[in-house]
Amino acid sequence: MPRAELSRIPGWYHGYINQVKENDLESALTNNTSAALDFLSTIPATKQDYRYAEGKWSVKEVFQHVIDAERVFGYRALCIARRDQTPLPSFDEDSYAKNSKAGNREWADMLAEFKSLRESNERMFRSFDGEQLESTGTASGNSIYVLGIGFILVGHVTHHINVIRERYM
Repeated sequence: MPRAELSRIPGWYHGYINQVKENDLESALTNNTSAALDFLSTIPATKQDYRYAEGKWSVKEVFQHVIDAERVFGYRALCIARRDQTPLPSFDEDSYAKNSKAGNREWADMLAEFKSLRESNERMFRSFDGEQLESTGTASGNSIYVLGIGFILVGHVTHHINVIRERYM
């Protein structure tokens, strides 16, 4: 699986994709999953509900956002790969976080959920052939393609891991 073409992806995702070191999606997903789980498993319970400023998400809410976005982007990739031309909606990340009740969740369960969800997405992207990876659809009112979504998944996780490292630890 080659690297995503930025010209086929809305500009606000370029920052995520530019954080991906690998030039092929399969190794990017695998390496990202391992690195994310290695880091997240070291976060102590005393930091999981921490907010670095009033009104900011807690570490658990950031991680729940990562999980939610993984689901949303995976669904988008599936729809587009299957040639469903229905325009896919955006999602209100603040509403999702506010209503996630992440603070009530067990960290180990969140880690397991992310791991299984990411492994599922890895399998899904491996199942796509070249034609499916090149398929284009509409999400959040913009044209996007399947391979690009895969790289967004990786960069999105990397971005939020870096945010947790820099602002919460």
